[in-house]
Amino acid sequence: MTDDQENVTPAPETARHLAPGDVGLVTPRDFVHREAFTFRSGQTLPGFTLRYETYGGLNAARDNVIVICHALSGDHHCAGWHTPQDRKPGWWNNLIGAGKAVDTRRFFVVCANVLGGCQGSSGPSSLNAETGRPHGTTFPFVTIRDMVRAQKLLLDHLGVTGVHAVVGGSMGGMQALQFAIEYPRLVRRVLAMATTGRESAQAIAFNEVGRQAIMQDPAWNRGDYQRDGGPRVGLAIARMMAHITYVSDASMDRKFGRRKKDTAAPEAYTFDLQFEVESYLRHQGQSFINRFDANSYLYITRALDQFDLEEGGLTLEQAFAPVEAETLVVGFTSDWLFPPAQNRRLALALLRAGKRASYAELATDLGHDSFLLESEDLYALVRAFLEREGTEPVNYEI
Repeated sequence: MTDDQENVTPAPETARHLAPGDVGLVTPRDFVHREAFTFRSGQTLPGFTLRYETYGGLNAARDNVIVICHALSGDHHCAGWHTPQDRKPGWWNNLIGAGKAVDTRRFFVVCANVLGGCQGSSGPSSLNAETGRPHGTTFPFVTIRDMVRAQKLLLDHLGVTGVHAVVGGSMGGMQALQFAIEYPRLVRRVLAMATTGRESAQAIAFNEVGRQAIMQDPAWNRGDYQRDGGPRVGLAIARMMAHITYVSDASMDRKFGRRKKDTAAPEAYTFDLQFEVESYLRHQGQSFINRFDANSYLYITRALDQFDLEEGGLTLEQAFAPVEAETLVVGFTSDWLFPPAQNRRLALALLRAGKRASYAELATDLGHDSFLLESEDLYALVRAFLEREGTEPVNYEI
């Protein structure tokens, strides 16, 4: 490197990955499981791939691991940057990094795109080796338990001997709870946010409207389409509708109110775009179809619907009987998709089952997506739970 090169200051737009505390540039990797995998449905695959990222380093005991579980529209890229030119970092970059709430100086962080996903993991859009075409709806039905079992095989591949904590929000919280039930001797702590032990009828109804928007789009073609085609209109509408459930009335009103677009026609009696909130939702829909597969949306929303810790007549207390991990459940006051009462019920059931559990509720008007947004209170809560010493649960008051 010449002296001139040494003195050049990187342009701000290409130096964001150098910010203090960020994990910097990261490269996804693929775990290829080459043995048959049987889904809860009884269907099988001869093998599967999980795309994942890691941050930080394993300790000598290989047990300083934090597993991050993503929500419906998330993926394995939860921190750092793939290239200096990326417009955005990973979806939880504000939480993960050196000195951040999930401190990569202390922990080895693993995040995988779920089985059934569309960001490098095996799912409906991955190729069927026998046909040379995407699996489409011939892909096995996926459950939250299947997702967790696949991630456990990844942890085995990485040589992990213990998991310090499994952390996730929404569908990620469901996975975290399932991890504690399935692998009680592996998982020491669970941090589940904005989640539930079973979806309500309303949540299932929202998912069904999204599925119907996709399936009624003629381009869906019963799930048989190429990746660059498919039901783009239906998927965009599904995303627009779902996004409304992720925010709150207060946050939407504060951000948009009834403000109209500058380009809106002076005559209101048309169906052309008029309000800023309409423009925002259309943008959400269009950006989503460029990164997500419609069939994966069908499969994952169905997995959400089918998740039920009380299935077969179990009580929540009975469902949590195997759990050995200490658990912190976090609810958000403005979350109307998985409201605080559902989160609180999880913590109470764990306590009644004799487990170490705590509940914290954060006052916010940002809605269900509050766990993804910048919040110093949330960061402090996560850090305190992950880093504190001792085994007795703490009453977290925010």
